[in-house]
Order: sequence, then C-alpha cells, then structure tokens
Amino acid sequence: MSNGGDQRQEAEVPPALHPVWSFEDLFVVEYPKMVALAAAVSGSRLLAEDTAQEAMFRLSRNWAKVQALQSPGGWLRRVTINLALSNRRRLATEARYRLRIDLPTIGPPPTEAEHEPVWQAVAALPGKQRAAIALHYLEDRTINEIASILDIAPSTARVHLHRGRQALRDQLEHFDPTTRSDPSAGSDQDRQATE
Repeated sequence: MSNGGDQRQEAEVPPALHPVWSFEDLFVVEYPKMVALAAAVSGSRLLAEDTAQEAMFRLSRNWAKVQALQSPGGWLRRVTINLALSNRRRLATEARYRLRIDLPTIGPPPTEAEHEPVWQAVAALPGKQRAAIALHYLEDRTINEIASILDIAPSTARVHLHRGRQALRDQLEHFDPTTRSDPSAGSDQDRQATE
C-alpha cells in the first residue's frame, strides 16, 4: 500500500473532472472556514486570523500545483491545521520562556468566544483530536474527509474523533449551557450535599 514513503499524495486529476476554481473564488469561499478551523485547533481567534492568512499565502504561492489536485480545499485544510498546531506549540514555548525570565505578557484581551467552556475544552484536547472535532463539527466533514485532510487512515480519524468526544464528555459532564455554569463546578446535587 505504501509507495516507499510514509507520505500520501493527493491524486492529480484532469481539470474537467472537478470544478475549476480560481484562487480568488477559493479564497472567498474558504477563508472564513479556515479562520474557524484554525481557531478551534489553536484555541485562539486572534491567532486563527494570522494562521488563515498564512495558509492562504501558501496557497497562492503554490497555486499552480494545488489547483491541479483533486481537492485544493483539502490541501488548504491540512496546511491550516499544521500551521495552527505549530503556532500553538510556539506560543507554549514562548510562555514557558516568559515564566523563566518573568516577562509580562502583552496582548489584546481575549475574545468572548475564547471563554466559552465548550471551546475551552476543545482547545485542551491533543492536536489531532482537536483537529478531528473541529473538522467534524465546524465543517460537517465525514470520517473519510477528515482522514484525507489529516493524512491519516480513516480508522485513525475515527479513533481521534471518538477519543476527542469522550474527553469532551468527561470534561463537560456537568456543563449546563442554559445557566452558563462552569463545567468543573459540579451539579446541583453536589452543591446541596456540601451545604
């Protein structure tokens, strides 16, 4: 099944077999989706804007090659996810460095979306689980599409999605969206038992 390497390549198809997209058309359709995907994977809306812009820049730089692929959007999603994960790791490294030398953290205040308990829980997931959850729930992608975008086997994509869901279920067990309660606060019965 392997062609000597561990990397899979998307099959090139004649333009007549898939819609012909111009870069501008693809940008208009995909940019907002890439911002949402990057936000879910990185956990930061501000970082997501930069990540989506960088992914679009790489798309424009490689457009001659990418437009011939069967799924230019799949290529773009893979690049966006990889950039978001790299940026998240870079920020974690910077944060550890700041703690060591006690630098003040400077930046804009967090957005309201970053305070949502569900997306906070998603942001705490490992990278592939976070990406699988984001692709499935933000973009309504199938297991096979997720596998293709993440360049993994469908069974592995299914495992990442399952483990991500299970972790979210465990983290958000007591979350009630109608009261905007803290998921770690416990249920009413827990609070009554301690009173």
